[in-house]
Amino acid sequence: MEQVSSPKESRNEQTNGLKMLRAMVSIGALCGLLIVLTFEGSEPRINTLRAEALKKAVFKVLPPTASIQGFGFNGDIFVKTDNESEVVLYAGYNDSNELSGLAIIAQSQGYADIIKILYGYDIENQKVVGFHVLESKETPGLGDKIEKDPEFLENFKSLDATINLTDKALINQVVTVKSGTKQNSWEIDGITGATISSRAIGDAINKSLQNMGAIIQVHKENFELNE
Repeated sequence: MEQVSSPKESRNEQTNGLKMLRAMVSIGALCGLLIVLTFEGSEPRINTLRAEALKKAVFKVLPPTASIQGFGFNGDIFVKTDNESEVVLYAGYNDSNELSGLAIIAQSQGYADIIKILYGYDIENQKVVGFHVLESKETPGLGDKIEKDPEFLENFKSLDATINLTDKALINQVVTVKSGTKQNSWEIDGITGATISSRAIGDAINKSLQNMGAIIQVHKENFELNE
């Protein structure tokens, strides 16, 4: 014979269920609060470390550099700024306070996610002279070769990036070609097995210089230090 719960037992079960629900909601809210507090507490430190890493990378991608200055872009010209969130490039200076080049931040879609890079640009010779990956989630052992493959990194020691000031664009677009087929100084020899990742680097540099190269050349005096 089926046993039927009494009204009192049913009320007790409902009460216990509500107590358990309240407890779960309270625990969830507490966990959420702790996550938010942890993130807010660590975010300044994370941003500081990221800014320090970026500045160290500037010295890697430029010729001998003694000091650097950040520059933002107001839509027309580049202006000095010490606000890291506004910086789009850094100007590097040698011991004599002469401009040694620019370290420009760029990004493009890779295989897994956006790849953020920093590349060195020699204004006078109009060449890319250095390269460093700032942020990447590419596949270990494949896509991450863009960060450490010696032959790939060799591409960025003297990569042609000459600007046609009349057209306000690169004379030859920076492109990544199939591994072993590079023939021109504006081409990047890609990585076998990491085609998308290596192509993203060419796309990032090309887009960056197409947008800013002419402005950099026309207003290059803005990057000189005022004595």
